[in-house]
Amino acid sequence: MKARRVVITGASSGIGAATVREFRRLGWDVVAVARREERLAALAGETGAEAIVADLTRQEDVDALRERIAASGPIHALVNNAGGAFGVATVEESAVEDWARMFDINVLAVKRVTEALLPLLREGATDAAADDMPHADILTVTSTAGLAAYEGGGGYNAAKFGAHALVAALRLELAGEPIRVLEVAPGMVHTEEFSLNRLGGDQAAADAVYTGVEHPLRAEDVASVIAGVIELPGHVNVDLTVVRPVAQAAQHKLVRGPLTPKR
Repeated sequence: MKARRVVITGASSGIGAATVREFRRLGWDVVAVARREERLAALAGETGAEAIVADLTRQEDVDALRERIAASGPIHALVNNAGGAFGVATVEESAVEDWARMFDINVLAVKRVTEALLPLLREGATDAAADDMPHADILTVTSTAGLAAYEGGGGYNAAKFGAHALVAALRLELAGEPIRVLEVAPGMVHTEEFSLNRLGGDQAAADAVYTGVEHPLRAEDVASVIAGVIELPGHVNVDLTVVRPVAQAAQHKLVRGPLTPKR
């Protein structure tokens, strides 16, 4: 049986890079997509993934991405992972420019890439050589910030709520086709860049986000959930998977300190 092929965006670091490694470990052909050429090249050298440099906020880059992928045949899965947060100011005090950046990468980029690659996913969904029950997958990594709002998160909440709504609408629109529409919404994940970027490069502030939290999620944890959902039998659709560390019972309920049984 020939290997199935997955496209993973935001692949140069964090959850995206971990997801590339996980799918390669499982024997998939992987197309890793990100803006940063040097990081992407290093990941491709490490894993054997195909690397394509693209800025998904630029339509011309997405068009070129589609043409390059199409030249190599169909795809069987798309992981919309590219995203990010900028700032923790209130709705009143936050910069509109930060909101626009978050909406562009968390919502519009998902729309651009999904639209561009749907024809290739439809080809993959009829590729009997790749699976005993041919189907294709579109999995979008959103966030628990798209399910519950919190103070200082207005712009990121709005963007991730938008992505969550996009996924829900897409699932309805593709009903009747052998294409699963999946969503993974992580809670607190300790990666090298997410909080650092959100807090304007302040390393001490970024480190403080995770201080005292026993075992926050790592990128590899989320990657294993993403791959696990996609690896399920083709007739099983997991609409939404929420994944948090045990220390985070809800968006507003985070335990800092040891997790110990009550006596």
